[in-house]
Amino acid sequence: MLIRKLVGFVMTMAIFAAALVIGRMLWVHYMNDPWTRDGRVRADVVNVAPDVSGAVVQMPLHDNQFVKKGDLLLEIDPSHYQIAVEQAQANVAARAAELRMRRADAARRADMDALVVSKEARENSMQTASTAEAQLQQANAALDAAKLNLERTKVFSPVDGYVTNLNVYRGDYATAGAAKLAIVDSHSFWVYGYFEETKLPHVKIGDKAHIRLMSGGELTGHVESISRGIYDRDNPQSRELLADVNPTFNWVRLAQRVPVRVKIDDVPEGVLLAAGTTCTVVIGAM
Repeated sequence: MLIRKLVGFVMTMAIFAAALVIGRMLWVHYMNDPWTRDGRVRADVVNVAPDVSGAVVQMPLHDNQFVKKGDLLLEIDPSHYQIAVEQAQANVAARAAELRMRRADAARRADMDALVVSKEARENSMQTASTAEAQLQQANAALDAAKLNLERTKVFSPVDGYVTNLNVYRGDYATAGAAKLAIVDSHSFWVYGYFEETKLPHVKIGDKAHIRLMSGGELTGHVESISRGIYDRDNPQSRELLADVNPTFNWVRLAQRVPVRVKIDDVPEGVLLAAGTTCTVVIGAM
């Protein structure tokens, strides 16, 4: 009977000790180990804007389509820009003809005797020829600009990626410099893990990172950089450019979260990445 009680006591103490050890390990893991559920998948989003204005006459895209670098995204009505090229070509021809005439006139005056043509007239004819040459150069530059505008009526993809949230259609008017569509660069995905400041001492650049997507996929990566500043909401600026510090009466001070950028090393087959989705980030050994 005594042995049975002793064994029961020992087992109880062992279970109690194991519970303490496991509880301590879980506490240390939760409070100190560098991991966070607050992770976000990010990517470079390229806002595509045309260089010229006009009506969209061709739109060979659909929403969420994958495009390669150099693929045609949209085409703007080239009619006005083709006419501008023709006008510039005609202006170049006119300036070239004028230059030939001015040079011939200057050469003819240079061959004449000083008693027939004065020195001033010779110099004026040479200056007129130089002015005509400059005007021809200006006309050629205008022609190059007109040809460039005509080429820019076709907008091509600058990167490999996915067209997202497409809201431009054939017949819409595109304004130069105003973004008409967005492309998510397929080669630029990374992860931002927002770690509490108490865990930052355990995070080093180059550390191995394990990423668990909420969709179930798992990725591997490494710490690429750590943010060096976040906005201080408790210290805004007043109208007098002084620090506007509000009094606080909190008993518990919450740790700030600092962004840590994680570069994705490999994306397994079948794992879909979408910018903005959430994930869990664990730094170090699993």
